[in-house]
Amino acid sequence: MSEPVAPDPVTVPRRLRPGDLVAVVAPCGPPDPERLARGASLLRELGLEVVTGAHVLDREGYLAGTDAARAADLQAAWCDPDVAAVLCARGGYGATRVLELLDWEAMRAAGPKTLVGSSDVTALHRAFSVMLGVASWFGPMPACSTLSDPEGPEPRTLEHLAAALFGTPAPVVGDRVIVPGRVEAPVTGGNLSLLAALCGTPYELRARGRIVLLEDVTEAPYRIDRMITQLLMSGALDGAAGFALGSWVRCGDPYPVLRERLEPLRVPVIAGLPVGHGTPQLSVLLGALGAIDAESCSLTGSNTAPVKAV
Repeated sequence: MSEPVAPDPVTVPRRLRPGDLVAVVAPCGPPDPERLARGASLLRELGLEVVTGAHVLDREGYLAGTDAARAADLQAAWCDPDVAAVLCARGGYGATRVLELLDWEAMRAAGPKTLVGSSDVTALHRAFSVMLGVASWFGPMPACSTLSDPEGPEPRTLEHLAAALFGTPAPVVGDRVIVPGRVEAPVTGGNLSLLAALCGTPYELRARGRIVLLEDVTEAPYRIDRMITQLLMSGALDGAAGFALGSWVRCGDPYPVLRERLEPLRVPVIAGLPVGHGTPQLSVLLGALGAIDAESCSLTGSNTAPVKAV
């Protein structure tokens, strides 16, 4: 496997423009064909041209095709000079299995472009940060419920995604403050389960000097405790500048343990942000500068690259 590199500075991909070509690939779990079709149609309604990966509807057990096929689709989309953005169809599981199959040198040579996805796609966000030095969007995916339900997309989700892709989205506002304060720093993180699973790999979380986004789904509070404890003990959270906590759908009440584990770090912590698996599902640019303001309980993003790479 190629040794990880950390280009400096991080590159923030250009905003999309109407008429841009975007590719939808499935590096994780298999998407539902009808949802995928509705999601692709929605992207076209935003003024984008859409292509899908050759293996996007493959199925290999709980994966969207073989590891080689999923990696090939992702790499082909990223390296296609006509493609301005790569959107992951859905999460599930499988992204970590393709990381060692990608030709990172070829992908670096292809230059920066937009990557969008969440949940299991956290593995790609971390790897693209470490290996390519590119900022990427943690946000809704075309074959997931907030964009592809039969009754139509969730309005705030779609509005915020469109603003993220074509301009500058509004701040993401939460509903509770765990530790007050204000801080500006690059944003990193994503799905807690994936961040814990990446400990000890070349793509592990490095929180020093950064705002850490955390969210998860269907994890009991004791499991959240275990995973945050793992990140703390591994050193992954050393020097974190602040925490922005997203949705915790079907996780019981996670806030007592989140407070217990994060409050001693004495950095700003805001919570209840509609980011992750809930509805609405707003978008956050990982790798770029962001700002936590506990007074407004908000995370404001920017299209500005930090001085040093994540």
